[in-house]
This record gives sequence, C-alpha cells and structure tokens, in this order.
Amino acid sequence: MNIFEMAQIPLNKAIETMELDAGAAAIIAVPERTLEVSIPVKMDDGTIKVFTGYRSQHSTILGPAKGGVRYHQNVSMDEVKTLAFWMTCKCAVAGLPYGGGKGGIIVDPAKLSKAELERLTRGYIDKIAPIIGEKRDIPAPDMNTNAQIMGWMMDEYSKLNGQYEPGFITGKAISVGGSLGRTAATGRGVVVAALEALKLKGIQPHEATAAVQGFGNVGSWTAKLFCDAGVKVIALSDVYGAIFKEDGFDCYDVDAYVKKTGSVIGYPGSKAISNAELLAMEVTVLAPCAIELQLTMENAAAVQASIICEGANGPTTPEADDILEAKGVMVIPDILANGGGVTVSYFEWVQNLYRYFWPEEEVIEKQNALMRKAFKAVYEKAKQYNVTLRVAAYMVALGSLEEAMKIRGMV
Repeated sequence: MNIFEMAQIPLNKAIETMELDAGAAAIIAVPERTLEVSIPVKMDDGTIKVFTGYRSQHSTILGPAKGGVRYHQNVSMDEVKTLAFWMTCKCAVAGLPYGGGKGGIIVDPAKLSKAELERLTRGYIDKIAPIIGEKRDIPAPDMNTNAQIMGWMMDEYSKLNGQYEPGFITGKAISVGGSLGRTAATGRGVVVAALEALKLKGIQPHEATAAVQGFGNVGSWTAKLFCDAGVKVIALSDVYGAIFKEDGFDCYDVDAYVKKTGSVIGYPGSKAISNAELLAMEVTVLAPCAIELQLTMENAAAVQASIICEGANGPTTPEADDILEAKGVMVIPDILANGGGVTVSYFEWVQNLYRYFWPEEEVIEKQNALMRKAFKAVYEKAKQYNVTLRVAAYMVALGSLEEAMKIRGMV
C-alpha cells in the first residue's frame, strides 16, 4: 500500500458513514491534474543537472488549488498527490475558499549552493507557470522551503507575467506582501486544537504536560506556544535525537540554543532519550510535528498520551488509528490540527488581493476563531455519528465538497 492508498482508508469510512453521493465520491477519489516537469539547472561548476519536479492539483471545487512546495530527495508523485488530497480536505474543514494542491522537487537542498537553489527555484516556476496563479493555484512553503524561496518564486512569476504578482504565492517575507503571524500559524493551530481538547476533558493548561516530536517551524512554534499557554513541555526532538526534562523546558530558550548549535541535542539540563521513548512518553498531549508515518502498528500500543494532536501531515497509520481508538486516545487529525498554516496563508492571499494589511493581533484573533469553529464542527460530527475525529473531519470536508458539486451541477 502506498501513501496515497493509505490516505483513502479514513476517507472511505467517512464516505460510507455519511452515504456520500457516488458521483461525488468518484470525483474526490482522484486528483484533477498532475504535472511532472524536468528542470535543467546550470551548476556552479558549469555542468548541467536535470531535476524532476511535480505539481498536483487535487481539487478546485471550492476555489483555486492551495498548497506548499517541498524540496526533498524522497519527493514522489504519490506523496505530492496525497498531500494535495489532504490540502483539499484541510481547506474544506477550515471553511476556506480553496481546493488542494501540492508540489515538490526531488533534491537535497543542503547539497546546493544558494545560487544553484535560486536557479532551480526559478526553473521550477518557469515549468509550472501555465497552471498556477492567484486564481488558479497558489503555492506556499513546505519542507525545506522558506520565505526566501517564496520570494524567488514570486519574482520569477512576476517577470513571466510582466507585473507584480504577490497574490500568486503565500509564506512570503513581510516586505514583499507576507502576513504578520504566518510563521507561527501552523504551530498556533496545533496548540489551539490541543487546548480545545483539554477543555473538553476538563483539564486546565497548567495541569497538562506535552511532548513535541520535531523542532522545525511547526514543532518549535507548537512547543513555544504550549509554554505560553501554561502547558509543561517535558520532551522535544529533532532529526538528531530527543531530549527530556521532568520539570519542563523553557522552549524559547531551547529555540535560541538550536539556532546556535543546530540541534536540541545537548541542551543544558536535559536528558537524552530516543524517539521511541518520546512517542511513548506519559504526557497529556503528544504532538507529532515531524514527518509522516511515525505512529504505526508497531508502536501505537506503547503510546501513553491521552491526546494526540497531529502537527505533521499523516503521522499516524490506519492500523495505529485502530489501536489508539481502542485505547481511548483522542486523536486530533492533521487535516484539522495543522490547518492553521493554510488559514493564515488565506489571510495573506486576501491581504495581497486588497493590498491592505492587518496587524498581527487581528490575524491571530481571526485564526483562533476559525480554528475553534472548525474544531467544534468536527467534534459535533464525531458525536453525532459516533466516529473518530479523523473520520468526522473527512465527513465535514466531504459535506462541503458535495454541496458545492451539487450547486455547480457536477453531480
């Protein structure tokens, strides 16, 4: 089973539970368009290297496709299609006027110079330009891409179109149309969702503990905002390993340490632990914010957290979901929990279209309101049908898509 097929399992449960129109189910099951491109890049030594890139547009039923671009040596068409599918559902759950898209390039960016990375980025935009745009498909940062790369993309696309095009892409620097609050947005969404779950369980934030897997943008902001909320973060990890501190971390200090050293490993006063120990830590909330397929049939039974809040895309396999459900663990699914990033990307897009920008407090207030509204809709659907939050989230998304398809005359 590949990752795309795996993603269909909770979707199919939702389709069956809500008795979704067969035509609507058939349309949602496959992406509208996938594109594979070859990108020749002149390397610093004068040689030419050809890279492979992808863009998948899963759906434009509710609006233009929306989704990030990742640079990684393991990028594949199946991965990009799956992530685009999740974006369709994520946007529908959040109530955003978007469909789902995703892109990627097979590359280890650490092996390229800054100049090579820029040439690769511009070449990618040159190749996918015919199918993207502020009203067609709006890219954003993802794994190993950032505001600088978005800036190059925007500049290249603006050159191709002969005019300034800030609304074509989100996740940009503030100076070129980025939104205040965007950097922390995905982590903020994870924390808002987790706090809503704690509220349901009658647990005050200062009574809760958390373990955060991953200390990239999502994980570091999740950890810092947990600290701000009063939740005690006792375990953290990155690609090099994990650390534990019984009386809790000052996650802002850990972040400063990582900026100096490149890793959480060796943080003063911490104890080194394994990734497996972090996932099995006795905490109130476990937030997997690294990569997909972390909670599996092999390790799910060891989980001791009462709430799992998915900051990463697809960190839990269907088999692990079944085990966690049987254990009574509340799993807040990725398409709900990590929707904060695309929510503030939507705000950035709106601000770019109007050329009118909001203060950070307004962005945060609007994000929190939309996240809480989405959490409430999913939780109520789960109660109504006696299903998991993951299946309920897909039901909310499918309901929005089905209604739009019917009104548009597609089914």
